[in-house]
Amino acid sequence: MKIRFYNARILTMEKDSHIHTGELWVENGIISYIGSREDAVNREKPEWDREIDARGNLLMPGFKNAHTHSAMTFLRSYADDLPLQDWLFQRVFPMEAKLKPDDVKSASKLAIMEYLTSGITANFDMYFFPEQFIEASIECGFRTVMCGQVSGTDEEADDILNRLTGYYNTFNNKHPLISCRLGFHAEYTTGRKVMEGIAELAQKYQAPVFTHNAETKKEVDECIARYGMTPTMLMDYMGMFMYGGGGFHCVWLNDEDIEIFKKHDMSIVTNPGSNTKLASGIAPLTRFLDNGINVAIGTDGPASNNCLDMFREMFLATGLQKLRNNDAAAMNAMDVLRMATVGGAKAMGLKNCDILAEGKAADLIMIDLHQPNMQPLNVIEKNIVYSGSKQNVKMTMVNGKILYENGEFFIGEDPERIYADVNDLIARCKEA
Repeated sequence: MKIRFYNARILTMEKDSHIHTGELWVENGIISYIGSREDAVNREKPEWDREIDARGNLLMPGFKNAHTHSAMTFLRSYADDLPLQDWLFQRVFPMEAKLKPDDVKSASKLAIMEYLTSGITANFDMYFFPEQFIEASIECGFRTVMCGQVSGTDEEADDILNRLTGYYNTFNNKHPLISCRLGFHAEYTTGRKVMEGIAELAQKYQAPVFTHNAETKKEVDECIARYGMTPTMLMDYMGMFMYGGGGFHCVWLNDEDIEIFKKHDMSIVTNPGSNTKLASGIAPLTRFLDNGINVAIGTDGPASNNCLDMFREMFLATGLQKLRNNDAAAMNAMDVLRMATVGGAKAMGLKNCDILAEGKAADLIMIDLHQPNMQPLNVIEKNIVYSGSKQNVKMTMVNGKILYENGEFFIGEDPERIYADVNDLIARCKEA
């Protein structure tokens, strides 16, 4: 497809960039031109499949949802109002044990639809039966980075490590929209021998490693009781982060943990909605940024959040920091917007779609500025973070293909069929 956007406001998210008015051209999934209408006059124009008058609306990079458990859509509103450990072990894990591979595919497509409505063009997913989520992503045309979903005891170590190796090698060569990073669930669900094996894989493949880390104080205290170290210190001691990586949540990092993240140029993926709902705490994002650590934003899963909405996450990311620091000036809106876009792209290894620039993949969104919550246009970037919502996502494009526009989905699937499949899934699991 060859698509021309004109009369657009454009925010590239390049360092120190500002909103400008102009045109953006997409040819075969790639941004072929971005600039003023005047400069475009002298360029050779292809025969357009479509020309879109943006009417002064904003084009910007799509949001990168840097921590997800997509298929947990089937548990939305099922396991609410419980502490994390009870939520996991009493409600979530027993239901997940009833899942079949095809269930994950249906539930994942529901999540992808919700991502698109929120302007999310890529996700960093961790869940069972990853092959099924990958199939769902490919069929929908959505960009996905898989994070190895493994956990278990030392007695299962060989099988776990073989499975993780298979994921890494297979998924990184599967499809242009799919990539994979080494990862595991968490220290408290994974045996030491397994973690040491993952550290060896990281060194073998010179690869980063990601995991849930310091989500709750209880998790950190129990790790110290077992090993005499925090989860971050333990994994660093094992040599897991020689090639970087990161942690999901990172609410309860201490000073030494932060230094380890800084030393290895690791990323922190904050999940403010999930951490608020599960009362896990407020991650010290301002400290992370002050230490030069890359911060990204994730929604977590739809059972712990329950809304896969990047606008809500951005507002919480800045609002909770203001409360934590007792400082209304803490956490500038532009910093949060960077977390949701280029910060997520860096954590996920998506160098080809982090910003809007010629030669980059056309993963972009159009924000409708002709809505009451976007007016007046004092500072558009701040409007997005402080007053923006899903209603402002007019269009979501991934790899040059429009997957969502004006409330309609173009993912090769009837939305009502997806809704029915997921409702059938949760009904069956409740009965089993």
